[in-house]
Amino acid sequence: MSDVTIGLGRTARSAWSLDDLSIVPTRRTRDAELVDISWEVEAFRLELPFLAGPLDAVVSPESAAEIDRLGGVAVLDLEGLWARHEDPRPIIDRVAGSDDATALEVLRKAMEAPIDPDLVGQRIKELRAAGIVSAGAVTPQRTIDLAEVIVAAELDLLLLAGTVVSAEHVTDDEREPLDLKTFVRRFDVPVIVGGCTSHRSALHLMRTGAAGVLVGGAATSDAVNARVLGIGLPQATAIADVRAARRRHLEETGVYVQIIASGPLHTGGDIAKAIACGADAVLLGPPLAAASDSAARGALWGQGAVHQRLGRGGVEHLDPVGTLEEILIGPARDQDGVTNLFGALRATMAMCGLRSLAELRKADLVVNAGRTVGGPTR
Repeated sequence: MSDVTIGLGRTARSAWSLDDLSIVPTRRTRDAELVDISWEVEAFRLELPFLAGPLDAVVSPESAAEIDRLGGVAVLDLEGLWARHEDPRPIIDRVAGSDDATALEVLRKAMEAPIDPDLVGQRIKELRAAGIVSAGAVTPQRTIDLAEVIVAAELDLLLLAGTVVSAEHVTDDEREPLDLKTFVRRFDVPVIVGGCTSHRSALHLMRTGAAGVLVGGAATSDAVNARVLGIGLPQATAIADVRAARRRHLEETGVYVQIIASGPLHTGGDIAKAIACGADAVLLGPPLAAASDSAARGALWGQGAVHQRLGRGGVEHLDPVGTLEEILIGPARDQDGVTNLFGALRATMAMCGLRSLAELRKADLVVNAGRTVGGPTR
């Protein structure tokens, strides 16, 4: 990819967002019923290729069971409200019923309570008792502290997530740095790590032995991180870079690492293009927060919103667009693309004559007319 001159002696790569691209149909079409959009990660086979992001606004033990029924996996935030309060429902209800500023104040106060390792174990056991895939998320800073309780509670899938995750996390306190390679290989739970946006960082994460890598930030953070921190990479280019890293890692080791796209994914078209760029599945946050039966019934906040020293983002109150079922598998209420997300994915593949997600990852892509190399991207 060519560089773009941005001033004397300084260049930058040109990069593309998902909005810049379109999938090209082939000469063949097929019935939607003949399309397979199932996804396998480790020992788990899912009907839909997605994880529900670790947001208290979206995932509770109750909503996790509904998401599992619909064909996905819900990831519970093991550092959030459910890990700090015996019953956080009154807090979430107050957030949902307050204006944005008051809701943020309520959240920040609630998050001052310490993480209770016993509650972390209890939440995992609640998920397992429901007969669903138990998935939880922690940040690198808390991983070592919570590892023992996570293993004891027999978590099925761990998401080790942050704004940017590296193969070694250095801290300034007395604890040893988190060496992901050592941790993942000793940890008796499949681990998905991220987010990352570059070929080099993805390759380092894959070499730790992770089952998957997350491309992009946390479920709501990409645009905020770009504005507040100045970091990020347009999603289409980021996924393509990580796909190239996965190919190199596969050639070196024979191990296939799952790529899960996160960030600005709002419609079925976004999901289809993310997979066409190289993703195996997606992590969804805001689209599910707009469900009438999500944990916070339309309120939405990310982990960065409650950061005490550098808050990133706030609390939004979204207009409900349907139930979790309508958002994920339909029926669609209108034509804006925010409901029946995976019905739309299936339709895209049918119109392009594609049978599987593996074939979609080989589909032809074009840059939309009017886009120029080095031009602005959202």
